[in-house]
Amino acid sequence: MTSPGRGPAISYPAIEKKYGKSIDEWMKIIGTSPLTKTGELVNWLKSDHQVGHGHAMALVHRYQQETAGA
Repeated sequence: MTSPGRGPAISYPAIEKKYGKSIDEWMKIIGTSPLTKTGELVNWLKSDHQVGHGHAMALVHRYQQETAGA
């Protein structure tokens, strides 16, 4: 029997449902921040957007992956 997937991607549907914004919307929101460090972005999402720690980590991880080649 195969175990379910692990990691940030498993959180995306839950993030969209809980906070009412698509992942694309979250990527745009994160892109408006002048912050660049992982911890700073996570704390910013937690304090300014009331996102839970695990969800903030997943969003920042995805944002950093998407912008790594930019």
